[in-house]
Amino acid sequence: MSRPVFRFAPSPNGRLHLGHALSALLNARMAGALGGRLLIRIEDIDAARCTPALEAGVLEDLAWLGLDWERPVRRQSEHFPDYAAALARLSVMGLVRKAFLTRGEIARAVARLEETRGAPWPCDPDGAPLYPGDEAVLSLDEIAAREAQGAPFALRLDMAAALARCKAPLSWQELQDDEGRQAPARIAADPARWGDVVLARKDTPTSYHLSVVVDDALQGITHVVRGRDLYEATAVHRLLQALLGLPEPLYRHHRLILGEDGRKLSKSQGDTALAELRAKGATPDEVRRLVGLEL
Repeated sequence: MSRPVFRFAPSPNGRLHLGHALSALLNARMAGALGGRLLIRIEDIDAARCTPALEAGVLEDLAWLGLDWERPVRRQSEHFPDYAAALARLSVMGLVRKAFLTRGEIARAVARLEETRGAPWPCDPDGAPLYPGDEAVLSLDEIAAREAQGAPFALRLDMAAALARCKAPLSWQELQDDEGRQAPARIAADPARWGDVVLARKDTPTSYHLSVVVDDALQGITHVVRGRDLYEATAVHRLLQALLGLPEPLYRHHRLILGEDGRKLSKSQGDTALAELRAKGATPDEVRRLVGLEL
């Protein structure tokens, strides 16, 4: 019987904070409890914000916490052809749309549509308005002109067509405890709530949604342990897995560490950064206590 495979997958666009520590430590704890393997994946598709220096800081923080992981780490920036191949498969299925609307155009279009409808325009689980479609704003001539001019664009999943291609209802298995020993619950997935999600952009050959499912499959990930803020996004991931014929891992979406304002921590909050805590004399055991994972 093969061993379970876990992964912690930070983006090196800042130093790790207490929320990252909780997720990394939970992955390590569950891997140890189940006799599994722990991998580190560097999600660095954002070349403008992710730097080698920040990556080194991330790995330094993880080593200081006492994590032990398999080498080498996988860097998404080194595997763009893998994502391009998945995108090409979806395109051949007729599921990829080129979308030219800017954020400002989307906002103005949504405002007009809300006025016409007399009702709010639907938003995705993160609160962003669903993409209205180029045809709601631009004429066919305008769309053709933007394409001819090489205007910036996003490649979006045609959600309606993608769902029509999936015959069976989508769901995922959610583990019910932080040890992974209780039987998982089957959670219904509703990717339609996300609308036509971005799969890639003109200057970025993949998106988080696409790269994460491709990486999990290629790395043989069996257990995805990540924050509750990604719970709803799992519906999109299950859809992409079904379309691409990728295996379905088990999921565990753990609690979040919140700041004093009740919001999820961000890398801009320096007082919760592990490097800052370490500079003030904190120890790894103290960090474990801070995130509620005492030994």
